[in-house]
Amino acid sequence: MNEQQFLLAADAVLILHTLFVAFVVFGLLLVVAGGALSWDWVRNRTFRITHLVAVGIVVLQAWIGMICPLTRVEMWLRSRSGSAVYEGSFISHWLESILYYQAPAWVFAVCYTAFGAVVAGSWYLVRPRPRTREQGT
Repeated sequence: MNEQQFLLAADAVLILHTLFVAFVVFGLLLVVAGGALSWDWVRNRTFRITHLVAVGIVVLQAWIGMICPLTRVEMWLRSRSGSAVYEGSFISHWLESILYYQAPAWVFAVCYTAFGAVVAGSWYLVRPRPRTREQGT
C-alpha cells in the first residue's frame, strides 16, 4: 500500500469508529423514543443484545484503561501513511473533534459506566420481546 492508501484506510477506520459511537449513543435514544412511540423494532432482542454488548465493551475498556482497538488501528495506519495524527484530510480533521475529548481517564470511566447503567435499565423500561422457541422444523 502507498501512503495515500494508508491514509484512506485510516479515514475509513475513523468513520467506522464514528458509526460505532453513533450506534451506542443513538441506540439508547431510539430505544427510549421507540418505547414511548410503540415502535416494535426497538424490542428486537438481537438489536438490544448487540447494543448492550457494545456499551459493555466501552465500559470495560474504560475501566481497564485499554485504548480502543479502532483507535490503535487508525493511529497505526496514519503513522504508516507518514502523516501526523489527524492531519491529512478533511474527514479525519472534523470527525476527530467528535470522538476524542480531553479529560482524565476516570471521568470517561464514570460517564461510560453511568451510560451503561442507563442502557441496562432500558431493558426494564422498554422490554425486549421474549425469546421464542422454534417449534419443530
